[in-house]
Amino acid sequence: MALTLRALSAERPLGLRVRAAEAGLDRPIGWVHPTELTDPQAFLEGGELLLTTGLALGEDNSPEYIRRLVDAGVAGLGFGVGLSHDTIPRSLVDTAEEVGLPVLEVPRKTPFIAITRAVSRAVAADEYASLVRTGKGQQELTRTAVGKGGPGGVVRKLAKLIDGWVLLLDSAGAVTEASPASSRHFVDEVREDLVRLRAGTLVTAVGEDEVVLQTLDTRARGVLVVGTRGPLDAAAQHIVNTAVSLLSLALEQNREHAAALRHLRSGLCDLLAAGHTELATRTMKTLWGGAPEPPWRVLAVTGPAGARHTLADTLDAEALGERMFFGESGAFVIALGAVDTVTRLATGVGGLHAGLSDPVSTVDFPAALRQATQAAEAAKAERIELVRFSEHAGRGFLEMVDSQAAQTFSDSLLAPLRQHDETGRGELVTSLTCWLEHHGHWDLASARLGVHRHTLRNRMRKVAELTGRDLDSPGVRAEFWLALQVSART
Repeated sequence: MALTLRALSAERPLGLRVRAAEAGLDRPIGWVHPTELTDPQAFLEGGELLLTTGLALGEDNSPEYIRRLVDAGVAGLGFGVGLSHDTIPRSLVDTAEEVGLPVLEVPRKTPFIAITRAVSRAVAADEYASLVRTGKGQQELTRTAVGKGGPGGVVRKLAKLIDGWVLLLDSAGAVTEASPASSRHFVDEVREDLVRLRAGTLVTAVGEDEVVLQTLDTRARGVLVVGTRGPLDAAAQHIVNTAVSLLSLALEQNREHAAALRHLRSGLCDLLAAGHTELATRTMKTLWGGAPEPPWRVLAVTGPAGARHTLADTLDAEALGERMFFGESGAFVIALGAVDTVTRLATGVGGLHAGLSDPVSTVDFPAALRQATQAAEAAKAERIELVRFSEHAGRGFLEMVDSQAAQTFSDSLLAPLRQHDETGRGELVTSLTCWLEHHGHWDLASARLGVHRHTLRNRMRKVAELTGRDLDSPGVRAEFWLALQVSART
């Protein structure tokens, strides 16, 4: 804390008396400067305690002298008596009181050098305290940055060290970290300043707070916003600069780490597409603790590159762990597991189109990937958010078939099943549809229907019995699937 005029005047060995503007005694003293010049402005920087014996001052020129000192921004005036003046000129005291410039009377027995030494000791102590505070703050910030706190920990530590509030903004001006959390609303107060800020530092005000905006030295342009009740002192400025350096380094490392993980995810997608399922899933378990449970429904999302990157960043932030895996492959973001969540997030990004495969086993990923990308392309062409491959495949074939003939075929083939279902003796149409959707996989289909697999087998035997068709024949299955698609469309 800098030495103030009040603290200096309270040092009893100096014997100083306050003669004017006592209300201004809380001003800090930057330095001491003795002079007998009647116009010393050219030699002053502001904040000094000026010392004089008034050798060239009298009642006539004292008022203008005081006003020149005020213009120069001095902290106060020390007037030595007992040499050229027995007392301070009355006009000097009155003018100083009028303009609010503190005047201290220095007795004859107190040499100016004693005042200089007192101020010098205080300045040295203040600089040492500032140096210690700076060093301690830098150490605490560094420990936080290299520990588990990360950028969020640095922001919280910085807010504590400067006794203020801190925001960390991304390149879009969105708050990524805030301390305290309630300070997030301040970002709206500095929106216009963010637009003006290109690089470096900008100082502004929000209410009674002084706010410093500092760009971070990263390729992904971010901004650190610091708010305090008053201007930052030297120690606080050094601490903020240290935080800027640490955050720039941490965010750049995070960016590079995220890019490496993104490339790894893409590589795993390529492995799955090439049929190396075991290696890919083993890597997933090593890095993320597990892989999504089969059967897998592959979701492919396409759209503008910027929107795809935003979706990938959002999925990264969701941290769904082993419940979901995603990666980028060509013009698609590929996702396994948590399909509803990924679809919702893609819708929130906007401009994206998704395709969903049929459920498949892990080894059938390549086929599911082809289904998902084809459905995504169809969704993009039709300008809709989501197309399921089962619907897309059915629509594609049905468009080549005469609708009246297809309807007659469907009604004829499915009529025995519908009649059976209307008697309340079973759910043959629903069971057949589910069984075909799961490519004849008994366990998957029965689980989806909520029945025992033996029950499902009995129902499929009943379908074969009523229709006289062999469900083991791929052609028969295709006919039933076509009939069901026609029925669903009407």
